[in-house]
Amino acid sequence: MSCPNALLSNPRKIATLRLSKVSGHTTELLEIQSDKPTCHVLFIPGNPGVVSFYKDFLESLYELLGASASVTAIGHISHTEKNWEHGKLFSLQDQIDHKVDFIKQELQNIELPIVLVGHSIGSYISLEMLRSLEKVTYLIGLYPFLMLNPLSKQQSNIENVAESSILSALLSFSVATLGLLPKCTLRFMLSKSLGSSWSDTAIDAACSHLLQYHTFRNMLYMALMEFRKLSEMPDWAFMRENHEKIAFLFGVDDHWGPLQMFEEISKQAPGISLSIEREGHTHGFCCTEAGSEMGCPPCSELDQEKNIKLR
Repeated sequence: MSCPNALLSNPRKIATLRLSKVSGHTTELLEIQSDKPTCHVLFIPGNPGVVSFYKDFLESLYELLGASASVTAIGHISHTEKNWEHGKLFSLQDQIDHKVDFIKQELQNIELPIVLVGHSIGSYISLEMLRSLEKVTYLIGLYPFLMLNPLSKQQSNIENVAESSILSALLSFSVATLGLLPKCTLRFMLSKSLGSSWSDTAIDAACSHLLQYHTFRNMLYMALMEFRKLSEMPDWAFMRENHEKIAFLFGVDDHWGPLQMFEEISKQAPGISLSIEREGHTHGFCCTEAGSEMGCPPCSELDQEKNIKLR
């Protein structure tokens, strides 16, 4: 979907960082405010839940929606640049409650429909939010992580590390030690190790957030809680009951959201809107310029198919 000519001729509107206290937790938000919003999009990140990774994507999404939706991305507790929580670990349920509390605190009184856009485990978090918040009118999951993939060696390896508090602490300490290097050195190392595919925005986010003990340790702990929860079957009954409010976008080769899950959803909850991204973007689409410019294909259909006016 192309952007309106007026948007193409104007500078891109920049997502700005704001800190907010949500249920006592210092929370990183990225925001783009529309002058005349007809909808509020709340973006829920994956794991790591560092909103800075999604800056380019959010700006592209804002353009895709014709500048008619305000967009907010909310980071996970303690997936932050500073150690606001003093080393405390937060579970998957803690992060779900945190997002629900944010809507009740900051968005409950706005007279606009709220659309959730979640990435990876953020899709599962969004489903749980939909369950408990009547104000949420629609949910879009990008590359959704909704159930364990027994064929994924990467998931198995991460789970083995996360299961051990000693290994988790040692790995987090090793990563944090790298974070003590000068930023220019870190950028050079990451650029060389990750290749040219990662955007400057993603490398900056990795340098400022990922190479911190508290962030990395919370990433592993949250992953452990994800693996335990997603070993259960999805709540197919809830998905069937709310099929008209849910859409998922899958990738062609994504072990977190494999196409087997796409097929299972189509069988178990056939009313859910499903699509497959075939341009070759990865699960970590937000880390590349091309992936970030993908925008959110299901979002472009919201106003036509779901009667939510976005333009």
